[in-house]
Amino acid sequence: PRNPAVIADNVGDNVGDIAGMGADLFESYVSAIVATFTVAVAAGVAFDSHLALLPFVIAATGIISSIIGTFFVRVGEQLKMEALLMALRRGVWVSSILVAGASYLAIHLMDVDGVIERFNADFIANPENVDKVSQFLGVSGLDIFLSIIVGLVAGVLIGLSIEYYTSYSYQPTKSIAEASQTGTGTLIIRGFATGMLSTAAPVVFVVIAVLVAYEFAGLYGVAITAVGMLSTLGITLATDAYGPVADNAGGIAEQAHLPADIREKTDALDSMGNTTAATGKGFAIGSAALTALGLTAAFGGRMEVLGHPLDMSLLDPRVICGILIGAVVVFLFSSLTMNAVGRAAMLVVNEVRRQWHEIEGIMTGEAKPDYARCVDITTRAALKEMILPSLMAIVVPVAVGMIPFLGPEALGGLLIGALSCGFLLAVTMANAGGAWDNAKKYIESGHLGGKGSQQHKAAVIGDTVGDPFKDTSGPSLNILIKLMATVSLLFAPIFAGMM
Repeated sequence: PRNPAVIADNVGDNVGDIAGMGADLFESYVSAIVATFTVAVAAGVAFDSHLALLPFVIAATGIISSIIGTFFVRVGEQLKMEALLMALRRGVWVSSILVAGASYLAIHLMDVDGVIERFNADFIANPENVDKVSQFLGVSGLDIFLSIIVGLVAGVLIGLSIEYYTSYSYQPTKSIAEASQTGTGTLIIRGFATGMLSTAAPVVFVVIAVLVAYEFAGLYGVAITAVGMLSTLGITLATDAYGPVADNAGGIAEQAHLPADIREKTDALDSMGNTTAATGKGFAIGSAALTALGLTAAFGGRMEVLGHPLDMSLLDPRVICGILIGAVVVFLFSSLTMNAVGRAAMLVVNEVRRQWHEIEGIMTGEAKPDYARCVDITTRAALKEMILPSLMAIVVPVAVGMIPFLGPEALGGLLIGALSCGFLLAVTMANAGGAWDNAKKYIESGHLGGKGSQQHKAAVIGDTVGDPFKDTSGPSLNILIKLMATVSLLFAPIFAGMM
């Protein structure tokens, strides 16, 4: 209560991990639907076709399924990590099963098989398509259903892999805590190494999902896989939001001087909340990768419809240059967002020191700090510092697409470079940050010296480094790769007109 920044911290948890993550995942949801719709229309499907409308139906069934899934999240009096995680997993699994059943029913009732047969017959009968092959040739309603299932399974597996690397129930986070015995440096090194190691599993799952979905239903299958993964967004976002809710509950208990046993319970819930928040971020990153891939495919299809199919050969220097530009944009964007956190933190620290120095009675509890001032500083800093990164995400793809020596081919490479580099860096940052946070919680629970020990002090610094990793730069990369793909899709007619 004596810290002027404590309310800003509580507000920030809600803004960052609930409102911000909600906006990010909502964008992924909408972008995945738009990508699937656009891929279908670019293939020659009519706007009112059931193939174009299917992603909207899947999304609608997902909302209902997620609501039902929340009723299966139940836990008894035991506050063990495993029981708490299982309760949340149960809700996700039930929602996933319901989405799978609803998707099969929707594909059957919408007669997707009949729609595909009629479309393929019309496509072949059209003299303009004599040298073309229908994207839906050999595709059935069952293939599309299996693509949706692939997305659902991939989402669950990505969540489980990230839970393994960020929960202190497992060895990776415990090993980070153990590294605190030799100082802050080794703890940070171990945490960053764990974050990099954790990229393997999500990449494998996304690669398998893309390859399997493409084999089943081509680019349409890849796009609708992202819709399938995001269909359980309601319950997944709820598990992510659980983290900051439990964290703030602990803050309220401490500020209100509630009994120690209350704080112990909120600490247990908060520890699990760190894991669920990391899982939610991993799910967001995985879905963003699939969504960006779908949007990139839609961009290519849009250019083809406009009469300018992209030649994305790796022997074309423009494509290679685009890939490099996309990769460096990811690093520049991450640098800007992390520096933004550093500058804002310095402003807040200086304000806290000023209040402690100038307002008498804060440290003795006789006077209250000016909490609103810290909230105001962080809000203004956040708005100001996001101007340049936001402009970068919009200006760079437009500039690359319009520069004569680069053009749409380089822009296609840029989207691929940003997707591959952004996906890996986002997973690394999110998981390293979550693991550092839970390593601190592991020590605070009584291990390796507990609170106040040198190990705890090292873990606190690791957690401080991890905050901009997991709460700013990592999640922001999701938005970067989706936004650049969306902007490219919107400006496709202009790029085609300049060719």
